[in-house]
Amino acid sequence: MSSTPDIWLAPAKINLFLHINSKREDGYHNLQTIFQLLNFYDELQFSITNNPAINRASGNEHIVPENDLIIQAAKLLQQESGVTLGANISIIKRIPAGGGLGGGSSDAATTLVALNQLWNVGFNQKKLMQLGLQLGADVPIFINARSAWAEGVGEILSPINTPDHYFLVVFINQHTSTKEIFSHKALTMSPMIGKISDFSELTNTHNDCLQAAIEQTDEIRLALEQLDLCSNLIGKARMSGTGSCVFAEFAHEKDAMVALEKIPKKWMSFSAKAISTSPILKWAVAKR
Repeated sequence: MSSTPDIWLAPAKINLFLHINSKREDGYHNLQTIFQLLNFYDELQFSITNNPAINRASGNEHIVPENDLIIQAAKLLQQESGVTLGANISIIKRIPAGGGLGGGSSDAATTLVALNQLWNVGFNQKKLMQLGLQLGADVPIFINARSAWAEGVGEILSPINTPDHYFLVVFINQHTSTKEIFSHKALTMSPMIGKISDFSELTNTHNDCLQAAIEQTDEIRLALEQLDLCSNLIGKARMSGTGSCVFAEFAHEKDAMVALEKIPKKWMSFSAKAISTSPILKWAVAKR
C-alpha cells in the first residue's frame, strides 16, 4: 500500500560570477562564487510504500534508473538509515539538464530532504549534506537551501541575501563538459581572493570558465551577444557555472519578460526571480 503522493520542489541555481583562485594538489580547483537560487523548479512526487523497493514511476526516462541521481539519493538514504520503507518517485523536469543550473543536484537534494521527513529518518541538515556530497559536489548547496557565497571547492557556504532581481536564462540546447573546461588552456584564474563583505560593491562579475566554454561551444558567445542587446539589463550578460546556460539580470520583471519575447525560439529560455531560500526550508529538515 502506498501513501498519497507528496509534492516537493527542486529549484534551479545560477552562478552570479565564478572566480577560479587556484588549482589544488588533488586536481580540484579553489573557487569563489555566489549560488543564486531561482523560483524555477523541477517538481517531484513521492509515494511511500511498505516494501523497500525504490521505483521511478515517471519522468527522466532518458536516464537509466541506476544512473538517476534521484534514485541514487533515495537508495543512499535508505542504506544509511536502515529504513525498511520504499518509495515510488515521479518527476516533472523543467530545469534543462547539463546547462549549469544544478537541476540534477537539486533533484537529489530534494529527494534526500523529502524522504528524510517522509520516512521519519531524523537526520539533521549536516548529515544530509554529508550524504549529498557523495552524490555530487553541488548537492550540499541545495540541501543548505539558501543562496550563498561559496569558497573552497564550493563546499564552504555562507548565506547571503541578494536583491529581488529577475533573471532571463537561456539554454542553447547544447552541453559543455565541465571536466574539459577545467583542463582547457583557455581557463583563466583570479588569484585575488575576494571577501563576502565586498559583494555589494563587486564589479568583477567575470566567469573564469567562459572562454574555455566558448571554445567548446561558440553558440554560448552568440547567446551572450543576444542578451546584451536587451534593454535595461544590469551589467552584462553572463554564463552560469561551466555553462552552457547564460543569463541577463533585471531589476523589474516587465523588462525580463519583454526581453524574453525577443529570444530566438531555437533556444529554451525562461524568466525567474531570485530567491534567498529554497522551498526545502519550509519543510522539516530534522534539527536533532
